[in-house]
Amino acid sequence: MSGGPTEPGGGPEKAPAEGDLSARLKRLETQLEGKRPKAASGEAARTGTSGGSAPLGQAMRLSTEFIAGVIAGGILGYIADHLLGTKPWGMIVLLMLGFVTGIYNVMRISGFSGNKAGKDRR
Repeated sequence: MSGGPTEPGGGPEKAPAEGDLSARLKRLETQLEGKRPKAASGEAARTGTSGGSAPLGQAMRLSTEFIAGVIAGGILGYIADHLLGTKPWGMIVLLMLGFVTGIYNVMRISGFSGNKAGKDRR
């Protein structure tokens, strides 16, 4: 119900000076810098991605490795059946071998097996 900017005391509000606002803004920025966690110079800084997308990327890689193993086994089984005339045994055996290979790749990449991806065993 008031017509203009007034303080609860009843007097007109005093506009802050431009320099005062700049000083307060700089002070706030320095306080925020002190409160923010320091960025790790590790993997997130190297790849340029935020911390939230790294698990999603690994999940996509794991699922791709598994599916690729199964699909490769199925394709090789189909070709072996077609060339050797052993329907459906070549497809069954190589599809299961692709499944096992896919699981092995997922375990190797995620670190559940003794071998790490891209590491030598020396």
